Amino acid sequence: MTENSGTRPALPADLGAMRTVLAADRTLMAWLRTSLSMLSFGFTIYKFLETAAKAGALARPESPQRVGLFLVAMGTAAMVLGLIDYWTTLKDLQKTGAFRLGRPVLFISLLMAAAGVALFTAIIKRAV
Repeated sequence: MTENSGTRPALPADLGAMRTVLAADRTLMAWLRTSLSMLSFGFTIYKFLETAAKAGALARPESPQRVGLFLVAMGTAAMVLGLIDYWTTLKDLQKTGAFRLGRPVLFISLLMAAAGVALFTAIIKRAV
């Protein structure tokens, strides 16, 4: 579709700006990968240490929750920071030429940030 029909192109027309958008996509995917690693590692450590605490192998039974919450919080914070950086880059690039801001990696990253918040809430509720 053309600019006249009311829809914006998926990418900028300028090749330099297009490469910058694609580089921003790759950077956000790296933030996404890091966030996913922290979230999954935090949940795994939480479950492993929770089992050890129930067996009486830990001196501090509250440590599974603290370790899990820390890693999940760091993963969620990483995703939110990555999203902010990505959005800022796209908004700055849009000043040079119109293109669609709705990118698939943005949608997946928003889902990951929401999943991080949900996991953090679930760990807190489970400990209460």
